[in-house]
Amino acid sequence: MFSVIVVPDGKSGPSGQLRLEPGQTLAFGRAVPPGTRSSPCLTIPHPGVSRIAGTITATGSFWTLTNSSRAHTYVVENPEGAGEHVKIAPGRVDAPVPFEFARVVIPAESELLGFDVWAPRHDYLERDADGYDGATAPAFPLDRSTRYFLVLAALCEARLRGEAHAPLPTVEQVVRRLRPVWPSVNRTSVQWNTDYLAVKLRLKPGPDAAEGGPRLNGKKETVVSLALRFDLVREEDLALLDGRTN
Repeated sequence: MFSVIVVPDGKSGPSGQLRLEPGQTLAFGRAVPPGTRSSPCLTIPHPGVSRIAGTITATGSFWTLTNSSRAHTYVVENPEGAGEHVKIAPGRVDAPVPFEFARVVIPAESELLGFDVWAPRHDYLERDADGYDGATAPAFPLDRSTRYFLVLAALCEARLRGEAHAPLPTVEQVVRRLRPVWPSVNRTSVQWNTDYLAVKLRLKPGPDAAEGGPRLNGKKETVVSLALRFDLVREEDLALLDGRTN
């Protein structure tokens, strides 16, 4: 199973994403060698980017970044945080990245280039009669502290409150509902998080699916139906929409 998804700029669809299984690497840069299925690559055609600028390595439920540049520090931003980021110095090897969503920012002359990296896999310890003895990958690894979970709760709110056949809220209605707890929310961020939920819930084509497959229809309805069917979001989670954690 893939554990890391690299999303080049302008390639938000499944066919443009690069999916890595644990142990796989992805080289990126201006003139990286041609990639293969087991070792893909990402070309960034800009003269200010090193020929081989760096390498991403998928490591189970997280990933590491190697900065092959001799002069430029890379910044890995957390879009979920308030300016949270880590710096990867020139020559740093296998720096672990702690963010589920990340934006790798590469300085290139007068521009800032980059790409997104998602790490949707979560592993948890498995408890038996004697305590913890292993790790289990959950079927639907959702983090209730994230913005995508706020979007999911807002989408499911009416049906969780007993209106089984209520129409799903529009993007504008979700934006209004979330603004008190997420002041910077907008249409784009709601749509982005809905798209990411489809990845988390495995509703988009997997890494072995043929490229150019049919577009996922009724994405919101499919996400909500699956979430409610498996109790991925519950009525008590609606407290998050009012800024309460209990």
